[in-house]
Amino acid sequence: MEQADARAILDRLVADRGDSYAALSRMIRRNDAYLQQFVRRGTPRLLAERDRKLLAAYFRIDESLLGGPVASSPPPTVTVRLLDVAASAGPGRLNGEERSAAALPFDRAMLEHLGISSRALAMIDANGDSMAPLIEHGDRIMVDEGDRRIGARAAVYVIRIDGALLVKRVSRRRDTLAITSDNPDFPALPHYDVADVEVIGRVVWLSRALR
Repeated sequence: MEQADARAILDRLVADRGDSYAALSRMIRRNDAYLQQFVRRGTPRLLAERDRKLLAAYFRIDESLLGGPVASSPPPTVTVRLLDVAASAGPGRLNGEERSAAALPFDRAMLEHLGISSRALAMIDANGDSMAPLIEHGDRIMVDEGDRRIGARAAVYVIRIDGALLVKRVSRRRDTLAITSDNPDFPALPHYDVADVEVIGRVVWLSRALR
């Protein structure tokens, strides 16, 4: 934005709010004549970054209106990798090395509405019914690969044990992990040392076709 436009906008904001240039100048810790000279005389030629930020916050406007850089809009979609593997929600099965089969676009606003802010996301298919009714066979699950912190409160994770990729409910107590299935027909796995389990990421969302 041209600085002449920034001066005109600031002048209008001051008039509309009934503020004084002297008071605003003191607010940003400048001498009383600072902002009036900026608007009326063009001195300084540019507002300092700190001054712009303080004034933009005060008037609740975008900093670019006061001569700051125009913020680039984030893309409307987030690309999520679709991996060519299945995580077992059954007794466990071996999988080959994960390969990206496709890149799926997801609406950024939808993900943010779901509370998903990570950009390290992948989709994989669930195989088996040990996590039913939460996760059914054939469901496509979204995994946050940036969230691998397992705490005392159990959550659903994709993990790898001895080469088998599993989706299970996992909690931690000291140096061991409790690994269970939601389906009561499947017994809990033995407790594992933390070092013996590779955590791929936390399951944050799933898609399911109506059957």
